[in-house]
Amino acid sequence: MPITPDHLRRLLVSQSLFPPTTLKRALHRIQFVQADPIRAPARAQDLILRHRVKDYSAGDLESRYTKLGVEEDFFINYGFVTRELQILMHPRADCRVPAENRLPWPAARRKRAQLLLDFVRERGSVHPREVDEYFSHGKVKNYWGGNSNATTHLLDAMHYQGLLRVTRREAGIRVYAAHEHVAEVLDEAECDARLDALADAAIRIYAPLPLASLRFLLRRLRFAAPQWESRIAGAIQRAKHRLAHAQVDGTDWYWPAEWKVPRGQPDDTVRLLAPFDPVVWDRWRFEKLWGWTYRFEAYTPSAKRVRGYYAMPMLWRDQVIGWGNLSVKGDSLQVDFGYVKSTPRDRVLAQGLEEELERMRTFLGVAS
Repeated sequence: MPITPDHLRRLLVSQSLFPPTTLKRALHRIQFVQADPIRAPARAQDLILRHRVKDYSAGDLESRYTKLGVEEDFFINYGFVTRELQILMHPRADCRVPAENRLPWPAARRKRAQLLLDFVRERGSVHPREVDEYFSHGKVKNYWGGNSNATTHLLDAMHYQGLLRVTRREAGIRVYAAHEHVAEVLDEAECDARLDALADAAIRIYAPLPLASLRFLLRRLRFAAPQWESRIAGAIQRAKHRLAHAQVDGTDWYWPAEWKVPRGQPDDTVRLLAPFDPVVWDRWRFEKLWGWTYRFEAYTPSAKRVRGYYAMPMLWRDQVIGWGNLSVKGDSLQVDFGYVKSTPRDRVLAQGLEEELERMRTFLGVAS
């Protein structure tokens, strides 16, 4: 059967937006949920999960974090990963050298990290404020040009390297404990097998993918497993051979071989998606499938914004027809919609949109 853009859209929607299930099952199906601190009207991880988890409410992931078998970590972006996926990424260092020399840092910083790790092990779990009160390492420039406590900066680096894990959050601040990893020595085949497993996990989240997007996605595994960055080109080639493939309108597309292209028509559900939802995360694919440009504008000066601070793409059936900016004022949900074309005059769409807004109110816990 020839594959068309309609087939690709339906494949994407049907695989990514599976029937809602429990929070734990949803997390272990997708294995990774991107996180973002902006609340407009809720954090990205909550907005992503509400479409995939039955009766999900904003904050459920954070409040139930310790019971879900997930960890905060960096995959292709920062977010929540299953422990099975996290194991594939660590240790983020060359396994062929002694454990005490694995950190890619100068000796003085390794010594500070060891002292800090000893302190965390002694306390069990620590808040960054508690660490900063005990150590005085001064200030360092952070990635955004401001100043951060050096201890906080070191905690972040140690978390990335797998020396620490996030046990919970207090008022949004990460609380850390020591994270012990088995010091394995992997041969060449085992390294490739782990990298292929990471690639497959990413592809299952974001497929179907045009070739350029497949390459872009898998190159981001350099953040998940920097120790294997030189192997990623080979992982891309291996992935191309094991994935299903079709050329559509002159572009090569790829998706897991076990996925079946749906034959039926999509339902009438309207969904307002987070800017980082897997359905719309790939902006180049977005333009290919829906014919218009969507950009995340939260960090764009307000005078230059086209669609709004946190415009959420509006998916109806298998078409993204517009966007919505939502906010909570008092105890009510404020909405502002825009459309790619003229405002639709479709009763089915209007009913579906009102049902989506009612779901959003329930999710946020605001009045109807």
